[in-house]
Amino acid sequence: MRTALRRRLLIALAAALIALTTAAPQVGAETPRPRWDTRVFAKVGSPGYPANVYAHPNGRIYAGTYTNLLGDSIPSKVFEWSASGTLLRTWTVPGQRLDKPHGVQASISDSKGRLLLLEKSTSRILRLDLGTGKFSTYATIPDLPTCTAAGAGADCSPNLVDHEGIPNYSVWGPKGELYVTDFAQAVIWRVPPGGGTPQPWFSDKRLDGLEFGTAGIALSPDRKALYVMQQTSLGLGELSLGTGKLYKLPIASGGRPGTLSKVWESRFGELPDGFGIARSGRIYIGNAGLMQQIVVIDAAGKEIERFPETSLTGDNGSPIPFDGPSNATFVGNRILVANQANLGNTSHHAVLDVNVGEPGDKIYIPAGAGS
Repeated sequence: MRTALRRRLLIALAAALIALTTAAPQVGAETPRPRWDTRVFAKVGSPGYPANVYAHPNGRIYAGTYTNLLGDSIPSKVFEWSASGTLLRTWTVPGQRLDKPHGVQASISDSKGRLLLLEKSTSRILRLDLGTGKFSTYATIPDLPTCTAAGAGADCSPNLVDHEGIPNYSVWGPKGELYVTDFAQAVIWRVPPGGGTPQPWFSDKRLDGLEFGTAGIALSPDRKALYVMQQTSLGLGELSLGTGKLYKLPIASGGRPGTLSKVWESRFGELPDGFGIARSGRIYIGNAGLMQQIVVIDAAGKEIERFPETSLTGDNGSPIPFDGPSNATFVGNRILVANQANLGNTSHHAVLDVNVGEPGDKIYIPAGAGS
């Protein structure tokens, strides 16, 4: 009897062990996926044209809608999704100039969780309180004269053509200052801790891309330099026309900019935009132009991989191909990519979920940032 009872107990324990090992993953666990497995995280409704995905420390995902190149008068929106891609809320951006190109980037959050948005038509850096839904202005990017038209000693932009400022991407610095790229003026801006008037922190002819200027920006893992993406160039200061470039710009002692150096150069017309840095040091770049690919480079700038391998088609294996992939935001071992679809195929307006099999470097939000 004892032997029979012992046998039944062993069988029951074995069955329980099998059930535990074959059960569904716990909440928060990631199901193993092959590298580059691509899925649709969420479709993006009107007005479409999603730009830069932001993974908030609250576990939710945000993206804004950007410029319709065919033109429209629809106010931009900010979308909020759960970690699984369920649409939770949307906000309509107030105070835009709807008679001119307009759009908004969901860029980063401050130490109190408020979302920073970069608005194109009015050159504003907005702050959205996610609890109240209220918008406020954190800073406004000035319109600088070109250096050829500026007076002696005046702040100016070394552009060939005068453009109003377009805040494009932003990142917190080590002391709570905010660095902002300008898509139209050849300037990187520094907003003092707590907000206020942005100051030209670094300007250079190499940042003049005419209508496709300075895009993504990230703080290096050691917090001693900025990585800055130039979407295309006019060949000013560096004899290469129509290619994008990733630069590294040290933050020197006293907070001054160091010497700009080139890390990587794209192929012609690729229009590299936003990017994400993995803990391994690899950098994942969204190419919003001709090739419709994600490019991976190592920490030294050597190109090591492209996905998809075949260019132009954007065929990533998901129901929605890459059609203007404009960023690479790490969430766990995946990147979320805004599929901008600038030629107007609204069925391609989406956020895509791409498994890369390695985690990203944590976004740096210093204590007191934005206060």
